[in-house]
Amino acid sequence: MSLTNITVRIGGQAPMTCAPGTAVGTLAGKTAADGLPFIAALVNNDVCSMSYPLTVNADVRFLTMADPHGWRIYRNSLCFLLAKVVNELHPKAQFSIEHSLGVGLYCSFNASTTNGNGIGRDAVAAIERRMKDLVEHDVPIHRHKMAYMDAVRAFKDSGQMDKLNILKFRNPPRIVIHECERFVDFAHGPLAPGTGSLRQFALVPYPPGFVLQFAPREAPGTVAPFEDQPHLFRILQEHKEWGRILGVTTVGRLNEIISDGKFEEFVQTAEALHEKKVAGIADQIAEKRKSVRCILIAGPSSAGKTTFAKRLSVQLLVNGLRPVVISTDDYFVGEQKNPRDEEGKLDYEHLEAVDIALFNKHLLSLIRGATIERPTFNFTTKEPEYRGNTLKLDEDQVLIIEGIHGLNPKLTHMVPAKNKFKVYISALTQLNVDANNRISTTDNRLMRRMVRDHRFRGHSALETLRMWPSVRRGEKRWIFPFQREADATFNSALDYELAVLKPLVEPLLMQIKPDVAEYAESRRLTEFLLNFLPAPSRVVPGTSILREYIGGSTFHY
Repeated sequence: MSLTNITVRIGGQAPMTCAPGTAVGTLAGKTAADGLPFIAALVNNDVCSMSYPLTVNADVRFLTMADPHGWRIYRNSLCFLLAKVVNELHPKAQFSIEHSLGVGLYCSFNASTTNGNGIGRDAVAAIERRMKDLVEHDVPIHRHKMAYMDAVRAFKDSGQMDKLNILKFRNPPRIVIHECERFVDFAHGPLAPGTGSLRQFALVPYPPGFVLQFAPREAPGTVAPFEDQPHLFRILQEHKEWGRILGVTTVGRLNEIISDGKFEEFVQTAEALHEKKVAGIADQIAEKRKSVRCILIAGPSSAGKTTFAKRLSVQLLVNGLRPVVISTDDYFVGEQKNPRDEEGKLDYEHLEAVDIALFNKHLLSLIRGATIERPTFNFTTKEPEYRGNTLKLDEDQVLIIEGIHGLNPKLTHMVPAKNKFKVYISALTQLNVDANNRISTTDNRLMRRMVRDHRFRGHSALETLRMWPSVRRGEKRWIFPFQREADATFNSALDYELAVLKPLVEPLLMQIKPDVAEYAESRRLTEFLLNFLPAPSRVVPGTSILREYIGGSTFHY
């Protein structure tokens, strides 16, 4: 190989040569075949900005917002643009990009540190106009390195004190930042090369804040219509309030607690808040003991459904109710009758993978005091079996049914509504890295699952990452649309858990190498975890939902 040139292959085309240090973006056209602008590049399976200098032989693929990696960059770039405009128009405001709300992100806003009146429609419209003005002018977003002390001064001068909390426990000589018209932010991964590629967005007033609304990846040319989810908003705001009570809303503050030796006390408080919420749900059920006979628990993967069901069972016993668990898995129809997906593969997450008619017949019989012989699904033969397991409900007994379809009305369509109590559970973290860089609740669940799959199922992190897109598709189809059916919602996220998961996840991610497509995701998660100080798992109680994933639970699964 020549010492002066490197070989680059773009999208599987014939190799070309270029000088070392060539910015990868100079090798791309303006737009993809579908007309969407290129906003980043995949270089040897690592997501890079368009200004990334090529220094070694590389396979390159350019990304638009229609790609999962590209869509994340589009979303993060809009968050950066929003933070810039808020800092420009309202430099003294308390502003935070907090959590998902449909195809958007809820943003809290107070005009000053003293009033709690939020933001009015006119002010939201003004922010949107300024963002669109910057988009029209296609202002460059520069990615470059800054000396540590220069970065500190820049954040202080712009009033972004939350950025300094991240630096408190990091001491690199140089900080990678993004800069746009003198506004600077940490480079938490690549951003778009300029504001011109960020046309698809809207700001929707949602008192006391507003929602930054995106285009869905499936239809990147149009902004998704806003769909209110008041039940989800309430539970997220409740958890955010817990964070304010505990004084922990950012990673920097969590790191301070770990460093100051106060982590164990923080864990105890977080777990107490969980127990109080579980007890409250049990009290709601007990108040309806004359009618409620079926408790249905549903939620996405790694939300902690199983441990929640066990903790709820304990609280129901305190209320004089004896729970009996029934698994929908035992009502699988079997391989011959199981629906198949678009690729012809068996779809075990499909509603009709369950024998709905038999399931409803058995539930009605139990509610009416009859005895049933329930099936047991043999996962080796892939068929249901009858082994003489009978069940009859006493007056003080209630059924607990855990499964992904629990909130879907079709699963229990023959059971009267008065006899059912539905609980939705998910892990909706309220922590932010800083004001305008949130923590994805999906990432939280993914890292839980990585640890559990490795520890209890013998799966590598690579296998988990390869399964994750299919898991997510199933959630979007079978779980999320039915959240509104819930009578109660439980947020299983623990504000301390990512510090505990960090030393368990990092070695698993390091085993994923650049020769596989999943390397990009492993790199992103590894970089994200650099923000956290590690914390010991020994202080996590045996009854914690986190124990379902890291091991050491006092419950039997």
